[in-house]
Amino acid sequence: MVHNFRPTGVCSRQIQVELDDNNTIKSCRFVGGCAGNTTGISSLVKGMDAQEAIERLRGIDCGGRGTSCPDQLAIALEEALEMN
Repeated sequence: MVHNFRPTGVCSRQIQVELDDNNTIKSCRFVGGCAGNTTGISSLVKGMDAQEAIERLRGIDCGGRGTSCPDQLAIALEEALEMN
């Protein structure tokens, strides 16, 4: 299942995450944002259980914004799990 998410409060404009039937992250792609950081995040979460990724990424702050690209990915994964 592929889930498209529009993040708020960050530089990224879209997050596309794909989960398999076991809620393992098959792929993750950010549109916009800091390319090195978002590519790194995507690489690190590939193959990870979605719930574990949420627990690790939720609440990370970027520059006092109250959110970050990793935090927004956690929110995207929560939505994806709810829809699954």
